[in-house]
Amino acid sequence: MAGIDVRALSTVYPNGVRAVDGLDLEIVDGEFFALLGPSGCGKTTLLRTIAGLEQASSGQVVIGGADVTGVDPGKRKVAMVFQDYALFPHMTVAENIGYPLRVRGESKARQREVAEETSGGLSLAGLLDRRPGQLSGGQQQRVALARAIAMDAGVLLLDEPLSNLDARLRLEARTFLKRLQRELGLTTVFVTHDQAEALALADRIAVMESGKIRQLGSPREVFQRPANTFVANFIGSTPMNLLDAVVRGGFVEVAGARLTLPPGISLADGTPVTAGIRPEYLTAGSGEGITGVVSTVENLGVSSLVTIECPGDALVGLTVPEQYEPEIGTTVTAAPEPGRLLVFDEAGLLLGEAKVAP
Repeated sequence: MAGIDVRALSTVYPNGVRAVDGLDLEIVDGEFFALLGPSGCGKTTLLRTIAGLEQASSGQVVIGGADVTGVDPGKRKVAMVFQDYALFPHMTVAENIGYPLRVRGESKARQREVAEETSGGLSLAGLLDRRPGQLSGGQQQRVALARAIAMDAGVLLLDEPLSNLDARLRLEARTFLKRLQRELGLTTVFVTHDQAEALALADRIAVMESGKIRQLGSPREVFQRPANTFVANFIGSTPMNLLDAVVRGGFVEVAGARLTLPPGISLADGTPVTAGIRPEYLTAGSGEGITGVVSTVENLGVSSLVTIECPGDALVGLTVPEQYEPEIGTTVTAAPEPGRLLVFDEAGLLLGEAKVAP
């Protein structure tokens, strides 16, 4: 097993693009770590630089206490699963799994033995003599994972391995992958642009933008207390409500409402801020809240996403249980749950005490 320590790492492409920009990051031995962000944020480049497939322009990559910045990929003791799985189509499943041992000069008997051992826990035992073209997407993914495990590496790198699966298979693969990682205890770095996958799988998440880490924390921390409006807008299956507001007399005036300023924030009257509240943390009812007219209702299954039009042309979304779905055109008050209102300054940075609900 091995932890990963990235120190002042930069990866600059020949065209001058800084895909990774002076990044510091420590990934603990045995941790399931997610690199999350939109396309082009640098997460895959960072993963490939850790693997040695991209050359670092400056800084260090340390794995298991050893500086591997200039070490060839095959000597870093890392295993990588690519988005397209990168299986050899002319080889059987057993040959694909045993390929790392073949490269190391192990006997065919040993390759087959390891393939059989590895495939058992991945429900591949009956497929060893098939070729990748005869497998489903989920089965191909498991073959790629089995090959990575057969390398006996201390670090497992996953580059969006679930993106080629349909929605149902993705959920099944997600559960399987989390269980497998726990059983193996491998230090795992998982790249994804899907925040639901990151929240479900990771022990910690680094949210990236423009080659930098904008927030590092547990899934609960980045969901409940986003460090800035970029993270707030990116994280969550339904976007956070981010509304122009102003501070007056200990209140936040927003969309025609006066909401109590969260504790730990002291701002002069008239200070412009951004008020943030997740739709999941708004309830339809009476009391201190934002009042508006229902404009759209989107069915989410057991709940509905309701959008209300408020004073100042503000649109506010809230989720309600299916049995309380309001009619379009009715007036609804969206009241924040206690402690759920967030306030961001003009630079988009979160203000107040960084408390996270248990």
